[in-house]
Amino acid sequence: MSAMSPAGHSVQASPAVGPASRAARIDRVLGFIVEAAAGALVLADIAVLLAGVVARFAFHRPLVWSDELASMLFIWLAMLGAVVALRRGEHMRMTALVSRQAPARQQLLEAISVCASLAFLAMVAWPAWEYASEERFITTPALEISNAWRAAALPCGIALMMLFSVLRLFKDADWRTGTKAFAAVAVVIGAFALGRGVFEDLGRYNLLIFFVGVVGAGVFSGIPIAFAFGLGTIGYLALGTDTALPVIIGRMDEGMSHLILLAVPLFVFLGLLIEMTGMAKAMIAFLAGLLGHVRGGLQFVLVGAMYLVSGISGSKAADMAAVAPALFPEMKKRGASEGDLVALLSATGAQTETVPPSLVLITIGSVTGVSIAALFTGGLLPAVVLGLTLCVVVWLRARGEDLSHVERPSRRQVAKLAAIAVPALALPFIIRAAVVEGVATATEVSTIGIVYAVLSGLLVYRQFDWKRVGPMLVATASLSGAILLIIGTATGMAWGLTQSGFSNSLAQAMTGLPGGAPMFLAVSLVTFVVLGSVLEGIPAIVLFGPLLFPIARQLGIHEVHYAMVVVLSMGLGLFAPPLGVGYYAACAIGRVHPDKGIRPIVGYMLALLVGTVLVAAVPWLSIGFL
Repeated sequence: MSAMSPAGHSVQASPAVGPASRAARIDRVLGFIVEAAAGALVLADIAVLLAGVVARFAFHRPLVWSDELASMLFIWLAMLGAVVALRRGEHMRMTALVSRQAPARQQLLEAISVCASLAFLAMVAWPAWEYASEERFITTPALEISNAWRAAALPCGIALMMLFSVLRLFKDADWRTGTKAFAAVAVVIGAFALGRGVFEDLGRYNLLIFFVGVVGAGVFSGIPIAFAFGLGTIGYLALGTDTALPVIIGRMDEGMSHLILLAVPLFVFLGLLIEMTGMAKAMIAFLAGLLGHVRGGLQFVLVGAMYLVSGISGSKAADMAAVAPALFPEMKKRGASEGDLVALLSATGAQTETVPPSLVLITIGSVTGVSIAALFTGGLLPAVVLGLTLCVVVWLRARGEDLSHVERPSRRQVAKLAAIAVPALALPFIIRAAVVEGVATATEVSTIGIVYAVLSGLLVYRQFDWKRVGPMLVATASLSGAILLIIGTATGMAWGLTQSGFSNSLAQAMTGLPGGAPMFLAVSLVTFVVLGSVLEGIPAIVLFGPLLFPIARQLGIHEVHYAMVVVLSMGLGLFAPPLGVGYYAACAIGRVHPDKGIRPIVGYMLALLVGTVLVAAVPWLSIGFL
């Protein structure tokens, strides 16, 4: 994921300084209020779900209202988190092409991105208000209050995002650039509006125009993916169909409201906790004690550490941020090149995409109905297979490594490191056991992990910085809001594709492929590599998961096996340069220029491709332990 870089603002014209400074002041004050509310909602959802687990398991008196209240808080968290992400420039977007432009053009493209996002928000503001107004007639079953209290999150969040978009234009762009960007977006929207009569006669060609042309142009020009999806969808529905626009808000609400998605912010927060409490550092120190003295040992540790840390956090960015700072300094001392380090870090990000509690697996369960517990079980072994293929490449590259200056730790030292790491190493097993034994659902189990991590930090590792909790809660809300808004707009886009009849055409084309199931798996593998590099994993899953999983079932492919092939293929695209944004996230975390890792990563990506093909060819690797 790459952050929207702030455009430089002009100080040449004195009249522009006043509005810019006032906008910055308003942004600061209002931003603090929204961030505080979003952080508080993360904390409230943790408390509500934990109370539900304790009441049901410890006291055998379930709180019938806990899921309903958690769901209500969650939609507010999703929307306010999206507001925070927009204000911070943290919505997922592809900047590979934008970053190569001259500074002046970059500034213009940044302003166009803000104006295009603002245009989408303006187009859905009134439909969101209508949708929320209609929800006031519905009463929730457990709390017995109007559902408008929940649905109001949508128009409120959209209004706040509009306000922060306007403030951003005043703060970050000089008036000439802002005017050019506004005019460019207005001209494009006006041209589409004037051509409505033409679009009505084009039928299915509108799918190419809006879902390929508009969305593609938006993504490649640097517009955040969620808003590019939204622009394509609302353009198709408004100009190519007679569908009422509040429908898109209903589909967004439906996409973001799955209770299973509540695991997203909770596992993101858990990932930040294990880094802050020293649990990740303890695991890495133990692995380094075991393998650090062999050739390529710390590279092996990196592969193993990413696997273990991924078993606690659901966020790849959080995983890489926990592992890289603990290993990179010592690896550089041993002569490892920066490029090889960041290449291996990126490759392990792709390798561990199926390790539970992967956010992508949670999303698949949400949009396709596949059992989350089965996905969590099926994801463990494929990641091991890909890890072994990476280790082969590491071994080949490290055969000439000089270890004359590396001292092998004694068994006593290794045993001490193991004892220190035991509480941290136990957490992935506790999370899995809680789900399997029925103590908590896949959504609730993260709260058990959070309590365990807090107690471990306070009582075992004696490392718990209370001052970091607030920023961690806000960071959780921001990342979660960015992910959930993509899911919401992608759900609307998927609904539009389904209503157009595209899903039936796709099903007929895919089932008619020569070669049956093997050819379908091969085509899916290539398709999701491409989608992963352009759209990232979650939007690709939300868009095409509901369309392709039924076809896989029809061809006799086990849905968990297919899920593993899809996720691993998507990870290849996501973490491979030059388009994969996961690769650039790894470079940012490792503080290495992207150019240095492009050559070393080729071997790792080929190894991952071999592992992915092996997982596709041998279903037992995915479903053998179900």
